[in-house]
Amino acid sequence: MSHPNRSISSTALVLALFALGLASCASYNPFGPSAPSAPEPAPIAALPPAFPPQDIVGRWGLAAYHKDEDRPRIELAAANQCKQPYDITLGPSGGVMMHLADQAKPEELRLKGAPGGKTFIGPGGEAGGAQDREVVSFDGRVLILRWVDSEVQGRYGSMVYVRCPPEGAKPAKPKAKAKPKAKPATASQLAPGPGKPKPASKPLAAGPAASQPSAFDTAPRQ
Repeated sequence: MSHPNRSISSTALVLALFALGLASCASYNPFGPSAPSAPEPAPIAALPPAFPPQDIVGRWGLAAYHKDEDRPRIELAAANQCKQPYDITLGPSGGVMMHLADQAKPEELRLKGAPGGKTFIGPGGEAGGAQDREVVSFDGRVLILRWVDSEVQGRYGSMVYVRCPPEGAKPAKPKAKAKPKAKPATASQLAPGPGKPKPASKPLAAGPAASQPSAFDTAPRQ
């Protein structure tokens, strides 16, 4: 007489031994232990910008150009906009308050360094993002920014910021050129040359007697 419980136990034992054999085969490596996986590369540290945010805080005349040959003329136009200046202030966490493209309200932007000595201004994230502007040049008085997004650059152009004088100060007027002083005449120039008339001598001043009319002058002639 067969025993169903015994057959079930034998079947379970066979399956357990089979699974154990598969596990040992899977863990067996004929070439020795496997090498550990390479660690993921560490993120590249952000580079410092070419200048701190404090350097661009202030009042600026703002204009823009699309052609490089227009840059000198546009710089003069930006300086004339100091009557209605664009204010750049420090943000609450150390950035600068400026406008992004197509935004009516300013927000805090970061100055971000990049390889090659480049500096970008934009929201947090990697340097050179789609909303960033690249610093073309900055000498302390004139700041020029170019939009990274080519479509935005085509609409707005390169932004020119010219630093305005302190509020209430009058712009410096150009100094007038000094007139050359006349050189004193030399003795040779004062001496009369050939053909030149001699200066007339001054008449002698009349004395008191000469100024009085004599009896001969007042007597009638016969």
